Amino acid sequence: MLDDFDLALLDQVQRDDSRTAEQLAESVPLSPSAIARRMRRLRHEGWIARTVALLSPKLTDKRLRALVLVQLGEHADRAGKDALLRRLHTSPEVQFVYEISGTYDLLALLSCEHMDAFVEEAERLFATDATVRRYETSFVKRELKFAPFVRLSGS
Repeated sequence: MLDDFDLALLDQVQRDDSRTAEQLAESVPLSPSAIARRMRRLRHEGWIARTVALLSPKLTDKRLRALVLVQLGEHADRAGKDALLRRLHTSPEVQFVYEISGTYDLLALLSCEHMDAFVEEAERLFATDATVRRYETSFVKRELKFAPFVRLSGS
């Protein structure tokens, strides 16, 4: 089980995992050694899945980003859907995929160098797949907020 200190630590490291135990102790009222032990435990128990670096918009702003809504065929079989999901999972251009409710079945975000790269990837992933009934694309004009954090503690 996670206690309030664990939740506070998880809140902090979601925003910056590069901080030392000493720096985290400024926000979480525990000794640096207690924080280091808890962080090792949180990683070991799988509460922290992985640590990633978020790139600066200086590197990513010029990339073409597309939100693709995918509607699967009415009689899409499990094998076809699994094959599509494997392709989406292994494509480096696909940043996330969600299974959603409503008219569409999947929502994917693709990040490509330019339009030609997107068209090639969309054809490979969606257009030539009999499992896909239709797909609709909206392009990101501007990022207004990106905050992939989940508040866990009351603070």
